[in-house]
Amino acid sequence: MKLHTVKILGGLLLACVGGVHAEDDIEGMNGLLNISGAMHETPCSLEMASLHQTIDLGAVSTSQLQRPGDQATAVAFQLRFSDCHRTAGGIRSERTGNLAWSAFQPVLSVAFVAPADADDPRLVKVQGITGMGLRLTDALGRDVQLGSRGEPLFLALGSSTRTWHVQPTRTSAPLTSGAFRAVVDFRLNYD
Repeated sequence: MKLHTVKILGGLLLACVGGVHAEDDIEGMNGLLNISGAMHETPCSLEMASLHQTIDLGAVSTSQLQRPGDQATAVAFQLRFSDCHRTAGGIRSERTGNLAWSAFQPVLSVAFVAPADADDPRLVKVQGITGMGLRLTDALGRDVQLGSRGEPLFLALGSSTRTWHVQPTRTSAPLTSGAFRAVVDFRLNYD
């Protein structure tokens, strides 16, 4: 019997508080914040500046890309990790099958995902021109295989930075000039 009384009194109290709040609603004096997010358990955080980057390749001269396979100057880009804490980690290399493992250091791999060039599927397809694609390589100069996990990376405790390169590369299609662009997504893989 007391349980029902508490519910009724609680409902009346909420109705009274709601009524007082409604009188305080003055047009132009209230707003609403929509807040969302996600909770992930990872050994490191990707810094916000790394999430959305613009990489300017500058003006690429057609004279640098005369024959298929010719390459213009590579431009480096980086992913920065922070708050890396001591944790065991391991990832198997998709290229070699070898296990990269550490008892106290975070290990991750990065997969870059983008449409491949029709004439050279190792390259990222660009929009706006033909005859050129973008080669992605890791810090050791190894080609990134689009859509596949890259080689395992050991991250230092605290903060860590990893570097890749993007390089305009001639394909076998006729070369045209003009503005070009491409979008590449990346995914972090912790095992």
